[in-house]
Amino acid sequence: MTDPFTPPPSRWVQRFTWCLPQGGQVLDLACGSGRHTRYLLDLGYRVTALDRNLANVLDLDGREGLTLVEADLEDGSAFPLAGQSFEGVLVANYLYRPLLPALLALVAPGGGLIYETFAAGNERFGKPSNPDFLLQPGELLETLRGQLRILAFEDLVVSEPRPAAVQRVAARREV
Repeated sequence: MTDPFTPPPSRWVQRFTWCLPQGGQVLDLACGSGRHTRYLLDLGYRVTALDRNLANVLDLDGREGLTLVEADLEDGSAFPLAGQSFEGVLVANYLYRPLLPALLALVAPGGGLIYETFAAGNERFGKPSNPDFLLQPGELLETLRGQLRILAFEDLVVSEPRPAAVQRVAARREV
């Protein structure tokens, strides 16, 4: 059951959950508060929730279908999920460019990717404002081109849940 104190899942994630094979194993990368982990578990997916600090999802520990992985993806260590594959990979509000090739490699044939994060222009709304954490125009789309089939892409300013410049994509790996 969804935690009433956790923010609701992103509308983009809700809109494109259909591109993740039903009941499949989904990676929620940089899971944070667990809003997407909770949402996907409630829909019957098996979820691997990965974050450098799992304190905000420890209440889910032991829940059927959940695997918790605590790892710092930016400290130079080996990627903890290398060689694995998932029917779905979900990333929200996180960008670490050196990790992008490894993330794409995790998407199994027939699997989906849902990615939504901040873009250049967000600095006028607050944090993040560091260019290292802001996608350049069309960058996410260009990164995926030729690797996954793009189902939907947006590069825009949104007003909810707060004003922000974002890029988001839903994509599938062909079988």
